Amino acid sequence: MSDRTRHGLSTRLTNYGDPEFSSYLRRSFAKSMGYSGDMLARPVVGIAYPASGFNNCHRNFPEMLGAVKRGVLAAGALPLEFPTISLGEVFLSPTSLKYRNLMSMDTEEMIRAQPMDSVVLMGGCDKTVPAQLMGAASADIPAIQIVTGPMMTSRHDGERLGACTDCRRFWARFRAGEIAREEIEDVESKLATTAGTCAIMGTASTMACIAEALGMALPGSAAIPAVHADRLRAAEATGDAAVRLIGSGIRPSDVITTESVENALRVVLALGGSTNAVIHLTAIAGRLGIPLPLEWLNQISDTTPVLVNLKPTGEHYMEDFHAAGGLCAVLRELRPMLKLDCLTVTGDTLGERIDAFAGPVDRHVIASATAPLEVEGGLVALFGSLAPRGAIMKRSAADRNLFEKTGRAIVFDSPGDLAERIDDPALDVCADDFLVLKNAGPLSPSGMPEAGYLPIPKKLAARGVRDMVRISDARMSGSAFGTVILHVTPEAAAPGPFALVRSGDRITISVKEKRIDLHVSEAELERREASSAPAAPVDQRGYSRLYADEVLQADQGCDFRFLLPAGSGS
Repeated sequence: MSDRTRHGLSTRLTNYGDPEFSSYLRRSFAKSMGYSGDMLARPVVGIAYPASGFNNCHRNFPEMLGAVKRGVLAAGALPLEFPTISLGEVFLSPTSLKYRNLMSMDTEEMIRAQPMDSVVLMGGCDKTVPAQLMGAASADIPAIQIVTGPMMTSRHDGERLGACTDCRRFWARFRAGEIAREEIEDVESKLATTAGTCAIMGTASTMACIAEALGMALPGSAAIPAVHADRLRAAEATGDAAVRLIGSGIRPSDVITTESVENALRVVLALGGSTNAVIHLTAIAGRLGIPLPLEWLNQISDTTPVLVNLKPTGEHYMEDFHAAGGLCAVLRELRPMLKLDCLTVTGDTLGERIDAFAGPVDRHVIASATAPLEVEGGLVALFGSLAPRGAIMKRSAADRNLFEKTGRAIVFDSPGDLAERIDDPALDVCADDFLVLKNAGPLSPSGMPEAGYLPIPKKLAARGVRDMVRISDARMSGSAFGTVILHVTPEAAAPGPFALVRSGDRITISVKEKRIDLHVSEAELERREASSAPAAPVDQRGYSRLYADEVLQADQGCDFRFLLPAGSGS
């Protein structure tokens, strides 16, 4: 049998120097699991299955796995799940982003090494979906994504609650002394009460929508709640679609193109989606040699309206988004701005998918393009003397009164320094100051945590201050809100002006001009650089050593240099 006609378990044989023996031995061991010869002769659909006791978002995976397998079997193939690393957002130290690339490598290598003709990617929690799409793009065998789906909301004192925007809102009230410890503990037990990802348009939901917008997931599958019966039907249909991918010639590199990346970026902007999505989409595209410069983000943002009224920037939740028409409704509104000829994993074009959607749309949740919530996209990149390679701001979640402002920098040299001093009554700070956090980027010991949502100093919060300009080289949770400028590049741990900013310096931001500038002379910056002590060496081994040696800056997706196609890293 030639390589062209091999499929299923007859592919990617273990090397014993005798292919026929390898095939014979593999069949023998497979039969020890109770499979019949007829079943073992079928094409194989691998199922990347990152279930974990340390990942609450994936609690519904066992039931979803059964539905995917049902779809595969009904379509005539053999489903075989395999485990990979699982990234539970709140269970990883120092931060889940540090391990995203590790999961992508795990996913890629297991897809490459094991005998499968196509693969279903089961993900959900923030970093799992980008990791899987990165790995699948690099492996480039037929692949399709299915997500866990968002949580349903709960109730507290007559109002709806959903992780994690509401958790931040109540925590801010607790820090300000507005509610007692007994109430915050009661809220704690009501924020996340079902399986699934956060109930708002945070990073997980944004990435689910990106997978669908790219064409890597079934239409209408991004927003179905985790506990909804339609989630299982979508999983079954995904199993069926994975079988249909076999022999179709459709690979991730056919679906993830410059044009589909532009579509996905436009969708993120229309959703008011997570700032993390820029890093992740950049990394996914980068695996196929597709650049995503921040200047391109601004060009698209200037012509893309915000259409979705969901927390953290609006008032509704993901279950409302699903009922309102979901991503298909958003795509229909964006139709004149999209590249409609992009191929999807079902073989249809994006335009054909949009034309097939005929459902009603709830305009309280999804606005029309002719009457948008905002005329410009939810994200904007700022450039200037403080961030020569750019920084990201979620303007749809920010206070417009702070968009054009100059302030005094109050600098914290690390997340530890922030934790130690932010609530010190003696801290010299006022509401017009800019809070600045350094050494929280990808090269820092903290690995670029979601620490960019700096808390309002307690003494200001107690006076009613709810927002301030906050600037850092860190990330921010997609569920957070406020006038927060993130991903400053180059970061403080790399040579550049951000490493040299000090308390008392003046900084100007202008969203209108897309600028962020440090008012310190070149001569003074050179003097500071010359007098700066080198960072103390960190004793690292294993993956931490690999990460420190290879991770790229935020504007390059924080991927590893050696995982990019030849010639595209720096």
